Order: sequence, then C-alpha cells, then structure tokens
Amino acid sequence: MQTIVPQQVTARVTRAALFLVVVLRPDADAAARCRALCGDLAALVRSIGTRVPESGLSCVLGVGSDAWDRLFGAPRPKELHPFAEIVGKHHAIATPGDLLFHIRADRMDLCFELSTHVMTRLGDAVAGADEVRGFSYFDSRDLIGFVDGTENPVDDAAREAAIVGVEDPDFAGGSYVVTQKYLHDLQAWNAVPVAEQERIIGRTKQDNIELDDQTKPSCAHNALTSIVEDGRELKILRDNMPFGDTAKGEFGTYFIGYACSPARIEKMLRNMFVGNPPGNYDRLLDFSRAVSGNLFFAPPAGFLEEAGQ
Repeated sequence: MQTIVPQQVTARVTRAALFLVVVLRPDADAAARCRALCGDLAALVRSIGTRVPESGLSCVLGVGSDAWDRLFGAPRPKELHPFAEIVGKHHAIATPGDLLFHIRADRMDLCFELSTHVMTRLGDAVAGADEVRGFSYFDSRDLIGFVDGTENPVDDAAREAAIVGVEDPDFAGGSYVVTQKYLHDLQAWNAVPVAEQERIIGRTKQDNIELDDQTKPSCAHNALTSIVEDGRELKILRDNMPFGDTAKGEFGTYFIGYACSPARIEKMLRNMFVGNPPGNYDRLLDFSRAVSGNLFFAPPAGFLEEAGQ
C-alpha cells in the first residue's frame, strides 16, 4: 500500500514566513507552467534549504477552487469551493487567488530566495500577485501585544486537525487552507485600557492566561473561535504571522489556518463576523479589518510530483 505523505503543513513554527498569493492567466500555457512547477517545487525547497539546513525552509502549495479545475480537472477535493464572503457587523471579503505559497524558515533570506525562483518559473503565467513578509514578534506575540497561537494542537493532534483522512480517499493527506490579511488600527487599540483589551481577547495580556468563565464575555475572541460539536472541540492549525510597513503606517496579522475540513474555519469566521448568537460578534474586529480572503486546498506531496510529469 502506497504511503500518502502530506506537504509540510505541520512544519515547526519558524521566525519568518512569506505568504505569496498568485493569480494565473486563464490559458493553457499558464496551466502547463504551473503543473511543471508543482512537480519541481519539492526539489527547489531541498536545494535552497541545504544552504542553511538548520533554518527549516519549507513550502506548502495551495490551489484555489477555480484554478483546480483549470490545472487538474476531475476528481477534485470534496469541500473545495471559493472563499465565501461573510457580511455581519464587519465584512470578511473574498479576494482573487489561484495559488498560495506558504514559505517558512528561520531566515527571511531563504524565504525570499525561494519566492524569487517560484516567480521566475511562473513568469508571464502570473496575472497578479500579493506578497506579505511575516516575522515572529518577541515571544510569539501579535502586534496588538497578545500571544498568538496558544491553543494550537501539536504532534498527532495537529495532524488530526489539519490533514484530510479517509472521508475523501482521493485526497487523503491533503489539507484545506484559509488565509486572511488583517490590518490593525493600533492607535485606537492602544487607547483601550488593558483590562478591556483582555476581555476582548479572552486572555491576560502579560501572562497569557485564559480568563475564567465568569470574567470572559461570550463575545471574547477566543470564545467565538472555539468550536465544540457533540462535546468535542474541533481544532484547526494556525501559523499566523505579524507584518508591518512603518512608512505606510500599516500593521497587521496574516491569518493562515489549516484544517481537515474548511467548515471548521468557516464556522469560526461566521461566529466572529456575524456573532454567536447573531449580533454577538468579535469586538476585535472593531480594531482589525480583513482586507483579503481565500480558500485553497494543499494536495499531498505525491500529487504535486505526479502533476509535473
């Protein structure tokens, strides 16, 4: 029986990341270039990563719903669809994106080097692209000052949360990926007293301790993003990164969540933007605005290698 190897979805947390979202031209040549890159991507990562082996260079390639049909046709992952925008008190927008390259390493130069090779290989197949360079901020804090990713699953729990299993046998070993770019109004956020910030997030700011049920409001960020079904919490795997441009005055968080089903993340987002119950929305969104939104599927490593043949 052939062993199904996922892409490096559960790779360790690194000090740097580069998020590259690409829109492809809708023609046969663009599709052929992309499939060829799929087959060579793992070798590119190995070649560049050997320069600094301890930096842990990795890359996960995700494919959007429309691009999947153009590149690979049938069959397709059962739950792959375009990102569904959500309109509540605030708006989770959907934006164009055919391919996601989630590049991670402890050094940005390695991330940058790999991204240049990716873009060179794609060449004029690219109709548009968005690149965000993320960095680890002190002790894994967001730019709003709170520790991010505290409840991330690890080891077997991470694989169970993020990797598709026998429920979709054609694509077992794959993973669904949701990305959103959030921009923070830090001036307004920093004007909020720390005690109120803690109630918005649901954790203490300095010590990163979860607030007790009597203190934490039902609209706290970590309350609305905790999904429980049949008495069991449904986890996702996050690898969010802060990013910023001080010259432009832009400060944000790049959200990236991996899951065995996109429904888990979509439920979290509905809770945040619409509220649970409706109207009881995530007050963090009063200070953080979503400016992108995409859903991708990261197929198993073997699928990508075969696509290039």
